[in-house]
Parts: sequence; structure tokens; C-alpha cells
Amino acid sequence: MRAGRREWLGLAVLALPTLLLSLDMSVLHLAVPHLAADLRPSSTELLWIIDVYGFMIAGFLVTMGTLGDRIGRRKLLMAGGAAFGAASIVAAFTTSPEMLIGARAVLGVAGATLMPSTLALISNMFQDPRQRGTAIAVWMSCFMGGMVIGPVVGGVLLEHFWWGSVFLMAVPVMVLLLATAPKLLPEYRDTAAGRLDLASVALSLGAILPIVYALKETAKDGLSSANVVVLAVGLALGAVFVRRQRGLADPMLDLRLFRVRAFSAAVSIMLVGALTMGGVFLLVSQYLQMVAGLTAVEAGLWLVPQAGAVVIGSLIAPRLARRFRPEFVLGFGMLVAAGGIMLFTQASGAGGVAFVVAGMSIASFGMGPQGVLCTEMVVSSVPPQKAGAASAMSETSAEFGIAMGIAVFGSVGTAVYRDQVAVPAQVPADAAALATDSMAGALQAAGTLPDSLADDVLTTAREAFTSGLHTVAATGAAIVVVFAVVGMIALRKTHTAPTADPVPTLENR
Repeated sequence: MRAGRREWLGLAVLALPTLLLSLDMSVLHLAVPHLAADLRPSSTELLWIIDVYGFMIAGFLVTMGTLGDRIGRRKLLMAGGAAFGAASIVAAFTTSPEMLIGARAVLGVAGATLMPSTLALISNMFQDPRQRGTAIAVWMSCFMGGMVIGPVVGGVLLEHFWWGSVFLMAVPVMVLLLATAPKLLPEYRDTAAGRLDLASVALSLGAILPIVYALKETAKDGLSSANVVVLAVGLALGAVFVRRQRGLADPMLDLRLFRVRAFSAAVSIMLVGALTMGGVFLLVSQYLQMVAGLTAVEAGLWLVPQAGAVVIGSLIAPRLARRFRPEFVLGFGMLVAAGGIMLFTQASGAGGVAFVVAGMSIASFGMGPQGVLCTEMVVSSVPPQKAGAASAMSETSAEFGIAMGIAVFGSVGTAVYRDQVAVPAQVPADAAALATDSMAGALQAAGTLPDSLADDVLTTAREAFTSGLHTVAATGAAIVVVFAVVGMIALRKTHTAPTADPVPTLENR
């Protein structure tokens, strides 16, 4: 059945919370100095204010995707939207660090209901493959574009209002969602699903949260014995979770989905794409602000072309996939992205904003088809009643990929920086220790030194940081090229392994 006017209006309703959710991931970083001056959190509290939102989203995605399959995706979306709006009001008018941490945690849990619910509803509303591809492209464009324009929107709000205003953007969007969802969005759920296994919920949280935490902490402070222990605990609980799912008649996560080549290959490619872009984007954002000397708002404005590029790449992907084999469109786009990433190697410590902006735009354009086509492969290769769980897996793989990319590439960039930086002998020991630790430390140390000596410190620090960016870019581009080839081979012919439920395969073109 082809979708009609009601479904396309419903897509517009689903696109708004998707855009908002990605905005909320990036906009808070600009507000940190303002809320820190107002609430005066400790360094630990400030880290939790920033990180708890992402932790909760990553931890609850699988649970919420499966819960939506059981109780109804529209019902879960509306409940999550109401909770998100209420928590946003609390966050905007919070009076203490503890209160803000709690509000951000609720925002994360509520946010975890939005992504799998919106994507699962799209897969149910748009049964025609062409229309579904276009709908997913619109959905993906809203998500990716929101992450880039977040700093710009946040900068405008903070220039005219107080820091809590960045949270209030959610309120009218969620009110609109609650008002229109019953009329425009149909309800879907798996009528054959059993009760949610609470032990599986606890095990999934016990596995995902420690792994994401360990990766994020490693990215910030480097590898430590405590991080290794936390990571090992998460992996052990993950193994117990997998074993339990195999023994349940009605598992929370049906591991048989991974027998479908299209599903497993698409999820793996999304993981690698998120890993590469997450790690590279971390260093690019730091380069623009700490090496090129741009403000956060200026850096956000320079990255607006990236938002346009990813939107264009996402929107043209379905049309290209109808003319050429989808795996070729996917692989060629990744090769284009690798070329864009390689442009970062032409940036220097003295200049290179043009290379960085052009590289990010080209890379984002090339990765646009990956997000759309892999997502479409995931949701179309599973039974309709499993769409929520499948959507949650695709989003979880992206969350893990970003966290891993930041940890791995952040560590590589830091290692190269520390190896390359050469502080003049006249610099005092304390300032030299700061400068040799990180680019941020070099900026801090330079503020305590005479101008001529500060210039020498910043020059060597910028060159060392740029060397780290070059290494990360070359490594990331090589990974993307390898998986472009592997993806084209793996998806050349998609077959479905036998499962208890019939799983439709992707059309072989």
C-alpha cells in the first residue's frame, strides 16, 4: 500500500522530535559556561550534567525499542514526548546541580523512547519501498542536520536569553506531538509478544552503561585500570544478557535477527561509520576552536555547509538506489567520504579552516547515503512486529560507534600530540606539564606566560595537534575505504537465514 496525505503529515510530526533530540545532544555544550556560573557545580557534577543524557539514551534504547513493540509504538512515543517536555521545563528552571543532573537523566530516558519509536512508525506507515526510502531520508536529514545547527541555535538563544532557554525549545514541539499524534499516527504493536523480561532489562543496562562510561572516560582521561575494570564488567554482563536471550521463548532482543545478512551487515557498517565520523568530528571541532581560534558559535557557523551536505546526500540516496544497486551507492558514498576525510591532512597549524570545512562537507555528503540506506536495510529486513527492536539496534550501534570513535581516535590524537609537542626550555615546569598534556592545557599555560613565550608554546602545540589530526584522518579514511569494499561485497546478495518468524529480504536488484 502506498502512503497518502495522512502518512506524509505524520512524517512531519515525527521529524520534529527527531530534530529536537539531535539538537539537545549538541546545544548544551555552549550553555555550560553560563550554567556553571549560575549553579556552581563541582567538576564531577559538571561532567555528569553533560554526560548523563547520552548515557541514559544509550542504555535504554534497546529496552524502549522492545517495549514499543509490546505496548504500542505511538503510545510509547506519546509517553516519552510528555516526559521529555516536562523534564525540559524542570531543567530550564533548575536551581541546583543535582536537580539538573536528575532532569538530564529523565531527558535521556525519555529521549530513548523517541528514536526507535519514530523510526519504527515510519517503517510501518510507509510500506512502499520507494516511499519508505524517501521517508527515512527525511528522518535522517533531520537527525544529522540538528546535530550541526545545534551550536548555532544555542548561540542565538544564549545571546538573548538565559541558559535555561536551550531546554525550552522542546516544550512547543512536544505539545504539537501530543496534539497531533492521535490523529496522524496509527498504532502498531506486536500482538504475539509476551511480557517484558525485567531481568533482561537489568542486564542490558548493566552491560551498555558501563561500556559507554568506560569508553567516554578513556576518551577524557586515557586508559586506566579503573576503566578497564568497568569495561570488563560491562562485557561480562553483556555475555550473560546474550546467553539469557538465547534461552527465552520470547526474548527482549531476538538475536536471530543477526542471522539476516542485510541486517547484520547494515548494523556493522553503521557502527563503523559512526566510529569514524564521531572520532574525526571530535578533533575537527577542537581544531576550529583551539587551533584556528574560532568561538563556539563561529565554529558552528563554519559547519553549517556540512549540515547542507548531509541533507543533500541523504535525500538523493533513495533515488540513486533505484537506478543503481544500493550497495554500490553505499560503497561509492563511503569512498567519497574517505576522500573528504583525507582533506584534513592538508590543514596546518597556521591555517586550514577551508580544508577542514570542505573535508567535513564532502565526508558528510558521502556518509549521507550510508545512514539512509543502512537504516532502510535494517527496518526492511525484519518482520514488521520487530521494527522497534531493529530500530533500537541500529541506533544503539550508532551510539556505541560514536563513543568508541571518541575514545579510540581521541586517544590516538592525544598520543601523537604528546609525542610531537616541544615546549621551550624557558617555560616553567607547571606550565610545561600543562602544555605537553593537551592542546587545551597549552592554551591554559599560554595565559600565564609572557607574550613571546606564549606564542612559542602555542605554535608548537598547534603543530602537534594538527599532526594528531592528520594521523586520525588518514587512519579513519583507511577504515572507511576497507568497509566500503567489505560492505559492497557483503550486501551484493542478501539472503535470509531461517527463523521462527518469516523475515522479508531486501529486493535483489
